[in-house]
Amino acid sequence: MEAVLALAIGVLSGSGIWLLLRPRTFQVIMGLSLVSYAVNLFIFAMGRITLDAPPVINGNWGADANLYADPVPQALVLTAIVIGFATTALFLVVLLASRGLSGNDHVDGRENRSS
Repeated sequence: MEAVLALAIGVLSGSGIWLLLRPRTFQVIMGLSLVSYAVNLFIFAMGRITLDAPPVINGNWGADANLYADPVPQALVLTAIVIGFATTALFLVVLLASRGLSGNDHVDGRENRSS
């Protein structure tokens, strides 16, 4: 399972970086989304996801801390998903405004209008 998770993180981050290097704005936005998904998966993987375990340790029970899930990575990823959605929506609005003003969606400002 660790190999599948590591492969998924690698493919997402590699594809995201490749899209970030593309000249079109929409591809850059999709690359940012893929990189953010890869980072979220990485944070989940580092958070020791444990199935059927309570999220918080009760000190009175004298329980082993290795059997419990850490709630901080889960909260960080949930916050990252919300912020990522909001910034993606903002990027798309800026993309549409930029395309409406310039007539193209190139990042480097190349003129690509047909005469």
